Amino acid sequence: MSQAKVPAWVSVGLIPLLNILLAFFVSGLVFLAIGEDPIEAAGYLIYGAFGYDEGIGYTLYYATNLIFTGLAVSIAFKAGLFNIGGEGQAYIGGLGVGLLCLWFDSSLPLIVIAPLAIIGGALFGAAWAYIPAYLQARRGSHIVITTIMFNFIASSLMVYLMVNWLKAEGVMSPISRTFEESAWLPYMHDLFSPFGLDIGDSPLNMAFILALLCCVLYWGLVWHTRWGYQLRTVGTNPTAAQYAGIDNAKVTIWVMLISGGFAGLVGVNEIMGVNHNLLLNFTAGYGFAGIAVALMGRNHPVGIILAAMLFGALYQGGAELAFEIPTITPEIVVVIQGLVILFSGALENMFKGRIEGFFLRRAAA
Repeated sequence: MSQAKVPAWVSVGLIPLLNILLAFFVSGLVFLAIGEDPIEAAGYLIYGAFGYDEGIGYTLYYATNLIFTGLAVSIAFKAGLFNIGGEGQAYIGGLGVGLLCLWFDSSLPLIVIAPLAIIGGALFGAAWAYIPAYLQARRGSHIVITTIMFNFIASSLMVYLMVNWLKAEGVMSPISRTFEESAWLPYMHDLFSPFGLDIGDSPLNMAFILALLCCVLYWGLVWHTRWGYQLRTVGTNPTAAQYAGIDNAKVTIWVMLISGGFAGLVGVNEIMGVNHNLLLNFTAGYGFAGIAVALMGRNHPVGIILAAMLFGALYQGGAELAFEIPTITPEIVVVIQGLVILFSGALENMFKGRIEGFFLRRAAA
């Protein structure tokens, strides 16, 4: 019997690359349809994302949030759960970060506030994920329905708290006071400047390093721990996992807590790293974009980093594109993002059968 297998680089690298190229090809047809040169548009998009220091900084800044939410969605996927609540979990995680900064910014140094804020953001995000996890594990409620519902509850709760309790005095906008500088995460350009390195001013801050550390944590937890094996077993075959003595409900609750914790760290980047105050709508759809990042990254931390950088490039390069070519509106950029999601997610199997069959025939020959 043939034991031929498809090389891993084909499934993880080649097929997603072909899907992305097809998405950009169709995007080129859209540009032609509105009377613009797709080659010129692609040049502006690539230059805006990677052509100069500030553009790269903005790309990595956007990617930081997408790494957090991509990891959140991915680790839930490993247990067979579809956590669509990353937006709400990130929102509440940011609330936790903001409250800690407001309480301690005038009394504690950054070296103490930063770990507290990271832990607080993760705990608040995990707490918001706990109720849907419990309802799924103990009461049979569908995780998709409950997490979507909790997104709306998180949004309403934040509006109530900002308007009635946390708004700064003397301002009309629902925004808190600005934190003291002791509660500001250092920008990367400030960290590199003493060494004579000029990387341009951008919102990129130390939360990017935290995102990379979370990828390492994810990798070690999922593939190099006993609990990670239980997690993957539950996701692959819940019935077999139960017969093997694994507590499926317990795994479900814990993985959702970790998922919510990852999503909650978006607040570290946005609240502590960039805005330096609590405000509404800082999540800006990152929780939902994280679903596409996880799918495109094949639920692997390296793939999630690459997918997050791709979407970060589309965000930043799209802004440059809309600035340089006024006829290309931000809505057209959203169409490009949608096409990437379409071909990398819904149509990911378009080439899969033929390409894998080709390599299987070659291996068996």
